[in-house]
Amino acid sequence: MNVEEVKKQIRDVYDFPEKGIVFKDLTTAFKDAACMDFFENEMYRLYKDKNITKVIGIESRGFIMAPILGNKLGVGFVPIRKKGKLPAETYEVSYGKEYGKDIIQIHKDSLCADDIVLIHDDLLATGGTMKAACDLVKIFGVKKIYVNFLVELDFLKGIEVFDKDIDVTSLIHY
Repeated sequence: MNVEEVKKQIRDVYDFPEKGIVFKDLTTAFKDAACMDFFENEMYRLYKDKNITKVIGIESRGFIMAPILGNKLGVGFVPIRKKGKLPAETYEVSYGKEYGKDIIQIHKDSLCADDIVLIHDDLLATGGTMKAACDLVKIFGVKKIYVNFLVELDFLKGIEVFDKDIDVTSLIHY
């Protein structure tokens, strides 16, 4: 399996979540074992030598590959969730996204200053959610933040919102 073969498994959904948007639906790739194997192996190859101590997934599609990669790297998984979904004390960040405003949270005991983290989500569009996640993680004063996406929509230039000290990688580009 290669990038071009995986791209063929990603479905375009027109006018979702609103008219004029062409949504890249990765669920069609997730149901294909060869695509999942490709995602797992490529992400592992990218991060196996980075001394990652925690893999963070962003609700909800970031929860699919982040724990798999954390397990393969032999490190823990940390969720970043929408407001009100985590049961213990949290830090939170409010941010604007393509279709409005939102708040994400992380447990206050999730990370420490010695951590080297990888934050994962399925797709980079305008970058608002991941930028907020990076801002949230920076509260902990971690040593290094890596960011990973399965897909990046290059024409939206979402990569431009990230600070230069954050290493951003996407497996597939449109």
